[in-house]
Amino acid sequence: MGEFFETKDIDLAEHVLGGVYGTVQITAHGQRRGIRLTRTSLTSAAHLDQVSFAMSLDIAAAPTGTLIFNDLKSGRVRHGSDHEDGNYGSGQVYLAGQPEDPCTAAIQDAVAELAVIDPALLTQLADTTQGRAPRPVRFTGYEPVSPQAAAQWRVTYAYVRDTMLASPDAAAEPLVAAGAARLLVATALAAFPNNALTDPTIEDRHDAHPATLRRAVAFIDENAHLDVSVADVAAASVTIRAIQLAFQRHMGTSPMEYLRRVRLDHARQDLMRAGPGGGLTVTAVAYRWGFRSSSRFAAAYRRAYGVSPSHTLNRD
Repeated sequence: MGEFFETKDIDLAEHVLGGVYGTVQITAHGQRRGIRLTRTSLTSAAHLDQVSFAMSLDIAAAPTGTLIFNDLKSGRVRHGSDHEDGNYGSGQVYLAGQPEDPCTAAIQDAVAELAVIDPALLTQLADTTQGRAPRPVRFTGYEPVSPQAAAQWRVTYAYVRDTMLASPDAAAEPLVAAGAARLLVATALAAFPNNALTDPTIEDRHDAHPATLRRAVAFIDENAHLDVSVADVAAASVTIRAIQLAFQRHMGTSPMEYLRRVRLDHARQDLMRAGPGGGLTVTAVAYRWGFRSSSRFAAAYRRAYGVSPSHTLNRD
């Protein structure tokens, strides 16, 4: 799950960083005190990187094919691409890489926390067109829409980072890891300008009928054990917005909240089947069904069933 690299050798740094981000060229200035990279992989499509440049250097990078969001903890970066030029200092959050754009960066003793995300994840949470022909979801600005949005990005990043690092068992569960990646993507879509449509169209309102809901519910019920996104629920028949509206209109909830309820019920069934003395723990069951926090799982379980999950597991 974790990767670590540290060097003062610029040629080696080019080689290693090129393997992580794509082709890069590095020009160092002055004293070379080292470059350090620590990577935590959520899934194959989402990674959390902590990068330290203890020197001044210029980087020229070819298109990475990924989105790179940067929370600059210290130092300064002058960032440039075909669509954006910006000077950033400690405490600023910005989009440092678009999938198809080469970029440059002049870095001065910087420490950064990066989220490196496959743009394909965007289509699992949002769509852009009124009709059925999909178009890519793209970010149209490089800075958060407000200071509050930047703060929310930092909070979410820290929560995901700390959860995954503190709980290796949770990080190893596919549903937990995929959910953490989508949480980051959802926060990015809320924090940065983009071309995703959020309000239902006339077509979406027409499609949000009970038959759409019944198909979606059946799909979730049958596939709750898998890594399911709202786009999977919508499939090819309706838009993500129509699915969301159908659940809100007819059930007063969201498709992902319904999925969490179904998974909570599966977790309850696992606890009931296991019984005391079988070696199964409440935490293991929570992670298995995609709950990143055992305490939040326990709170949701008590709200739903009136008892704690440990009570169900240890019943006589």
